[in-house]
Amino acid sequence: MKTLRFWKITALFAAIALVVACGSSKDLGRKAESVQAQDEARAKLATVPDTLEKEAFLQKVADNAQSIRFITSKLKFTLEVGNRQMTLTGSLKMKRDDVIRLQLMAFGFVEAGRLEFTQDYVLIVDRINKQYLKVPYAQLEFFRHSGVDFFMLQSLFWNELFQPGKARLTERNLKRFTTDVGVNNNIVVSYENSELSYRWLTDRESARINMANVLYANYLRGNYQLTWDYDEFKSSNRKMFPMKHKVSLATPEKEIKLEMNLNHLGNDEDWEPRTVLSGKYRQMPIDDILRRFMSL
Repeated sequence: MKTLRFWKITALFAAIALVVACGSSKDLGRKAESVQAQDEARAKLATVPDTLEKEAFLQKVADNAQSIRFITSKLKFTLEVGNRQMTLTGSLKMKRDDVIRLQLMAFGFVEAGRLEFTQDYVLIVDRINKQYLKVPYAQLEFFRHSGVDFFMLQSLFWNELFQPGKARLTERNLKRFTTDVGVNNNIVVSYENSELSYRWLTDRESARINMANVLYANYLRGNYQLTWDYDEFKSSNRKMFPMKHKVSLATPEKEIKLEMNLNHLGNDEDWEPRTVLSGKYRQMPIDDILRRFMSL
């Protein structure tokens, strides 16, 4: 019974914390070391003077995006909240402009939970307790207020530039980004949007995105920051894709860290892009799942 209870809590804990960590660009926030170094150096940054050079570099960053429709991989998923830490295995399945799915396994072979993002809704499935939550983004407060949508999440998972509110980055969109010379001869790509600021740390030579950062600064509410680090890039259809994703989220109240280590990267198309649940599953109220999360 203790083992079963552990996996019940683990499945729920991992799913909700991932939604919070991945979903909120208003509730974002931690001063990661790399971002601190970037901020300290910003006073000394020299704006890239040549407009044509800037546009050419931004286009090179955008061109690094994957052109394939499917990315699939086995993964090891580690979650840390305060002094609580848990590690699960699972899989990541993504279909371009359609779905992002994380499946988390108990004991290495039993699916304990599932998290599914589509353009229209977020689905959280608790396999052990036969419960689920399926809601549009607007019903989740951190999505509604921050303007986070499926396409922003997709860009973070796929290691790409994004412009909030846009499904595609066009040449016209790129002109709204700025570039600065950062520490270690990297290039900092920036985009400002009211109280939200977006930063990408890119490699000057390869134009590869090594980090994405979203900062919400508000005098009354405090600062919230999301940092998404990418590492251990591997070739996938002649493009490089990060095999290690380290995500950190800090708010004035708490800090959440998660890490996804991918392996056996592939482009499997033989899977159903929508989860269909049997009548044995019951819908969880939003308030109930959030209350249970906060009480863990």
